[in-house]
Amino acid sequence: MNRTDLTAALFAGVVPPDGEEPLAEAAGAALARAGYALRHGGYNGLMEAAARGAARHGGPVTAVTLADRPDWGALNPHVTTTVYAPTMGARLHAYLDNADLVVAMGGGVGTLHELTAALYYATTIRSLPVRLLGPTACRLSTFLRAEGWLTESPTRPLSFLHELPDAEALEADLKALAAGRCAS
Repeated sequence: MNRTDLTAALFAGVVPPDGEEPLAEAAGAALARAGYALRHGGYNGLMEAAARGAARHGGPVTAVTLADRPDWGALNPHVTTTVYAPTMGARLHAYLDNADLVVAMGGGVGTLHELTAALYYATTIRSLPVRLLGPTACRLSTFLRAEGWLTESPTRPLSFLHELPDAEALEADLKALAAGRCAS
């Protein structure tokens, strides 16, 4: 499918957790096949792997980065469009304001910042599906729930948040999301 009227924000690290790079590439491919344009930081590691998977299936890849940060390095070769945000807040809005889906994988403190912004956004601004993909992100979810950082309440339901252990679970979830859009 080359239709890309949907946008997925991918939050993932530059230094890939052990064994998660193939999962990121499979995620990018699955998102492109499901009609999602990919937005990510634009750099290497899991971001580049996901971009490679998306590009292999004709999906556009947008890098969303901060302006005036040449020290962050070159963008990966799969980026087709770049958004240079003036501030970190503007960068987060460039990811989240028009996203139809957020997928988060393992990463560092920057990825954690993006994920927590997405979680807050999905509970207070507008409904936004957030998917935690892979073993590292699923362990983080378990920790956040166990320690009370992620708690469900009548005013803060967590039905938008799903933990997906692998690419097969992501594929099934993307089909369910598509079926839900068709039923609406």
